[in-house]
Amino acid sequence: MTIELYVFPPSPRAFKAMAIANYLGIDTTLRFVDLVKGDQRTPEYAALNPNMRMPTLKDGDYVLWESNAIGQYLASKKPGSGLFPENERARLDVTRWQFWDLAHWDPACAIFIFEHIVKSAVLKSGGPDAAAIAKGTESFHRAAKVLDAHLKGRKSVSGDTLTVADFSLGAPLNLVEMAHIPIEPYPEIRRWYGMLRDLPAWQKTLAQCALPAAAAA
Repeated sequence: MTIELYVFPPSPRAFKAMAIANYLGIDTTLRFVDLVKGDQRTPEYAALNPNMRMPTLKDGDYVLWESNAIGQYLASKKPGSGLFPENERARLDVTRWQFWDLAHWDPACAIFIFEHIVKSAVLKSGGPDAAAIAKGTESFHRAAKVLDAHLKGRKSVSGDTLTVADFSLGAPLNLVEMAHIPIEPYPEIRRWYGMLRDLPAWQKTLAQCALPAAAAA
């Protein structure tokens, strides 16, 4: 049975789940959740994900939400890939960076994405708020300094092997130009993201993230 992914591309949280599936060669059926039209608030979708957010994974009778958990689940389907290591300490290192993503990196990037993209393109509610951008800039630089220093001498977040942590942390940077995310001072982050972007699975997922014409109108 094909795994179903309920997603709203090009959201970074949807992207990471889609990209991991593509990298692993896992067949998925994408179910478009139009957040603008309120698909996430329908009784049918809320029964799958009571948070009324996305992504959500459905594998037969099994339902899972939270993008990083979905990434781990997909990686567990292909244990030989190394995306979610079987060694306990290596696996905990990957999980540590996914926790860090949720606590520090994602919230900082999300401010820029909301203020520069979501407000104008989705909500039609005007331009960015200067106070919010200032707060986001401070949070982003605090986190980016940590990640940039960590990546020095490493090919990937958890050493030389690509893991789900790379997908988790790299996904927001697809919107770096549109969202004006200030990565210019961080050469290691730019190098690392360039490596991710060159992955065939990453490119495939970027192509899948074009909004349907009806949603873009």
